[in-house]
Amino acid sequence: MDIVLSKSTLRLPFFVTLCLVVSAGVLVEVLGALYGLPTQHGIVPLFSLSYEANVPTFYSAVILSIASLLLMFAAASAKKSGAGFVPHWWVLALGFAYIAVDEVFSIHEMTGFLDLSGVFYFSWVVPAFVVVLVVALSYLRFLRHLPRRTSIRFLIAGAIFVGGAVAMELPLGYWTEKHGSHNLGYGLIDAVEESLEMLGINLFILWLVDHLAETGVVVRFATSEPSPIPEKMP
Repeated sequence: MDIVLSKSTLRLPFFVTLCLVVSAGVLVEVLGALYGLPTQHGIVPLFSLSYEANVPTFYSAVILSIASLLLMFAAASAKKSGAGFVPHWWVLALGFAYIAVDEVFSIHEMTGFLDLSGVFYFSWVVPAFVVVLVVALSYLRFLRHLPRRTSIRFLIAGAIFVGGAVAMELPLGYWTEKHGSHNLGYGLIDAVEESLEMLGINLFILWLVDHLAETGVVVRFATSEPSPIPEKMP
């Protein structure tokens, strides 16, 4: 039996799930503000996009892991075909794996060692911007090497993801310093941030699947091949 994964077959379930996760997150934020729902237990901490170790966190970790796995396939394919830039694929794969772990354990928040204010209230965005700039510059040749449509798609997905993961931390930090984090405004700004991250990852996965298909990547699962039966001597 052949199981075929393509952009067209994955698009609907991916985006339906995304819409459900985001809608549930926004809904509990609004209901929590209107009716004073408990924030330590119940549906708010379970579905809110502002909380950790809940449904949105699990969803983000899963899709990041899927992206990492697909990038490993791309690295293996590039090595086998001699297409080059194998280390670039592997760095991306490991990077997405790290972000998946960070999504669960919030490692990035431990890098907020600077005492800043205003839009830089969450000071970890400063080293994050540096990392983004270094990665962008080091991947220019890699992007030029890819088919034009693929490179444009990857840039769009990356811009959406970074816009959510890093850029949206600026208004969120400003709001948090002025009004705190236990209010509807914080929840809605954070919902926009998380939604952009999830959208960027989903688009990247779909377009990466498209790229793998165009380069002829086929993934098969099989037991080790049996040893050939020796021919009988005449």
